[in-house]
Amino acid sequence: MPGKTIVVGISGASGAVYARRLLQLLAADKRVAHVPVVVSSGGMRLLKEELNIAPKKLAQLPAALVGKAAAKKFDYLHNADIGASLASGSYPTDGMVILPCSMATLGAIASGVTDNLMRRAADVHLKEGRMLVLCWRDSPLNTIHLENMLRVARAGAVNFPISPGYYFGAQKLDELVTQFCCRLLARLGLPQEKQFQWKGRK
Repeated sequence: MPGKTIVVGISGASGAVYARRLLQLLAADKRVAHVPVVVSSGGMRLLKEELNIAPKKLAQLPAALVGKAAAKKFDYLHNADIGASLASGSYPTDGMVILPCSMATLGAIASGVTDNLMRRAADVHLKEGRMLVLCWRDSPLNTIHLENMLRVARAGAVNFPISPGYYFGAQKLDELVTQFCCRLLARLGLPQEKQFQWKGRK
């Protein structure tokens, strides 16, 4: 059975550390064969400001995020390339995650705006009935944000806010980031060995 193809979008909302950890977990997961990565201009700025990642050539971006050896299954696709593979429903994928997902990206998807590759790919996942997970972080939320979340949910997307859990006794920020990404991948049908599972209290 061929490995899965998981699309990852990175837009310009704070939380670059989550995007990097998600890609690291996907790189290590043998069930995943291919990871197309799309980054918006705001996402590029985010990676530079929060992770100090700014490769001279955009094709080097996956290696800058996960290391050269682990980047073999990754492909960077330019967000302006509206004719790339992801823009067509005929290109098979097993799901898409936008992490972090800005409110601008959420609003565009909710309105059916497909003016760049990330938004078009998200629209394709909705129309083809494939898993689309939107991980937003903003707070507080206004009524426009809430209505957009409801619209994408009705269209079939999953609202997956960047809201780490604290019930597993994390001692470091890195543990919170990892557990969030593990739960996210489990939602995509890729449960992780590192994922904490609550089993109740005796």
